[in-house]
Amino acid sequence: MTDSSRALMPDYLRLISLFGIVVVNVQFIGFSLLSGLDTITWYSTAELITLWLVDGLALYKSYSLFSFMFGVGLGFLMVSAARTNVSIGKLYRNRMIGLFLFGVVHGCLFFPGDVLLVYAVMGAILFRLRNWEAARLVKVGTALVAVQALTFASFAASPSEMPETIVALERDVMTGDSFVAVIWFRAVAFAVLSPFLVLFQGIAALGWFCLGLAAVKSGMIDQADHPLWARARWWCLGPGIALSLLGSWMLHAQGVLGASALILMAAPISTLGYLGAIAAISRPPGPVMQHILAAGGSSLSIYLGQSIILSTLFSGYGFGLWDAVSRPVVVLIGVGVTVVLIAALSIWRGAFRLGPFEWLLRRITYAGQVKSPPA
Repeated sequence: MTDSSRALMPDYLRLISLFGIVVVNVQFIGFSLLSGLDTITWYSTAELITLWLVDGLALYKSYSLFSFMFGVGLGFLMVSAARTNVSIGKLYRNRMIGLFLFGVVHGCLFFPGDVLLVYAVMGAILFRLRNWEAARLVKVGTALVAVQALTFASFAASPSEMPETIVALERDVMTGDSFVAVIWFRAVAFAVLSPFLVLFQGIAALGWFCLGLAAVKSGMIDQADHPLWARARWWCLGPGIALSLLGSWMLHAQGVLGASALILMAAPISTLGYLGAIAAISRPPGPVMQHILAAGGSSLSIYLGQSIILSTLFSGYGFGLWDAVSRPVVVLIGVGVTVVLIAALSIWRGAFRLGPFEWLLRRITYAGQVKSPPA
């Protein structure tokens, strides 16, 4: 889209989502991936508050925001293809293959909780729905998000503990200095987790994909002052966050493990509220913010960069910080790494049009084409 007609909301949405994703993911990189956030492991009031805020404000919401943005991306691609009379079938197929490959490498080497593989699988399904009208996409998307929340909540309400021997193995591997052992552990964990993520997170992801695509088709994504964004802001933001924070407090302060279900069911409400709030701040940026938003556009490079740097900092073969620092410090490290990546990509984007991983994905997307647009 040209600068004069560019929708600003997606830029703000990407940037905010990246910070939300890192404060959640770093909990599973700096601490036990298998025990998760349900295990009561805090030793101070600061750690309790950190867990309460991470679950209440970011868990499940940042993933949903990023999924919504994925659907918006397909919508923009369709608009661009229609304007230039380009067929996107093969290009989109190659792009999903590229995301799938990125997901496998990312999950095996750096972070078993990877979402790119899920996006590739569900993105292929979304392409089949691309010609649906906005109203139909909204109905199906809403149904998928609701089904996932209710289904997954039934499992979250009665969580099962990971066998202590497996958790002990994880500790031995992550605190050791063997790179091969860590990669082996991550690869096995990724193989076990991937089907679960595709089945459960994938349903919600596809739902948010549909809603994001519908936002483009209806023109809402171009109208930050659309009445529906205001309604989402007023009717969903407060109740959604309140319910999420309540569930998080019950989980971490009271030890009610079934409270995870409340967090999960409140997440779609919070996400809609966040979308409304992001629409409210989506105004033409100043010079500095413009560079920050441009760097945030390289979301693939930032997402992968977060995992590459953080996994090195916390693994035994790197700086050995795994389960060695408090949760508030872990969150600050994750946010700090993201700020550094954004600053680095701001400089990078001054010389190159695409981020490094976006460039590589583009090469895969246009593989076999006679001529690809310049990067």
